[in-house]
Amino acid sequence: MAKKKLPKSGLVTIIVLIAGALLFGPRILAGLNRTEAVIAEASAFSVRTHEVTPQTLRSYLEVNGDVICTQQVEVFPDMGGILVAVRADLGSTVTRGQIIAEVDPSRPGLVYFNSPVRAPISGTISKTPLSTGSTVSQNTSITAISTNENLEILSRIPEREIAHLDTGLTAEVFLQAYPGETFNATVIRVSPIVDSTSRTKLINLQFDDRDTRISSGMFGRVRLNTRTYEDVLAIPSEAVIANYGVQVVYVVEQDASGQPVSARREVTSGVSLQGLTEIRSGLEAGDVIVVQGQQLLSGGESLRIIGSVSARSGGDQERAQ
Repeated sequence: MAKKKLPKSGLVTIIVLIAGALLFGPRILAGLNRTEAVIAEASAFSVRTHEVTPQTLRSYLEVNGDVICTQQVEVFPDMGGILVAVRADLGSTVTRGQIIAEVDPSRPGLVYFNSPVRAPISGTISKTPLSTGSTVSQNTSITAISTNENLEILSRIPEREIAHLDTGLTAEVFLQAYPGETFNATVIRVSPIVDSTSRTKLINLQFDDRDTRISSGMFGRVRLNTRTYEDVLAIPSEAVIANYGVQVVYVVEQDASGQPVSARREVTSGVSLQGLTEIRSGLEAGDVIVVQGQQLLSGGESLRIIGSVSARSGGDQERAQ
């Protein structure tokens, strides 16, 4: 039986198909792979992450404070009479022996020379002097002079917060006169009693460094560090999810192909201060956790990391006065 020959047109068609497959096949396969990658990326959960590192957490109180001078001397006249002259104003700088006021000790029928009132020490007039015309005696304080060598901050701590008070506690002082600047101080005295009227306890803090810009009478805010937790694993509190009494954190791991996936971890937390939570078990330093976007995770999902979140440092402001 004679074999049928393939028509030339059919042969040409086959050759064209083979050539097309060889030419466009790889492109088609690449396109399919890209499509699969796009689909996989679209199905991944977008998250922000944070690397777990040891940190120091501080708890603090924030209260008002007044700068006072511990070296202040009251100025008294040598003789009683009428104050006829005041030669120094509040804030004036005076030197020891300088005449800062005069008293007329004259009596009816008797005329005396004015008695000078001299500065007993060098310093700054820290108390508003009496007005001229005032009647004074040898026990009347005309003004006061202080030096800025030993300045302290006097603060009142509410009774509910005194349990953690002790000498040696550190603090940062923020003065209204210098916004944005911080002055370090240390508690040097704690009153042994609570004021029954204000229900507060007085503390004295001393500036760690002498600064000529600080003057007696200034007002500021005192951030008193009451408790410190050194080198603890702390993560942003928003990363911890409470699930039926169990605390869960999602960790970023890699699957067999090296792609990031979520892993569910149960953790035990400690203190929470200023948006940070101490983790006592369940995580290790260097772990990368999901901080934003973890609400939809259950473990094993593909992830698309769109950024990282830095831990906020600082202390926890328990209460403000």
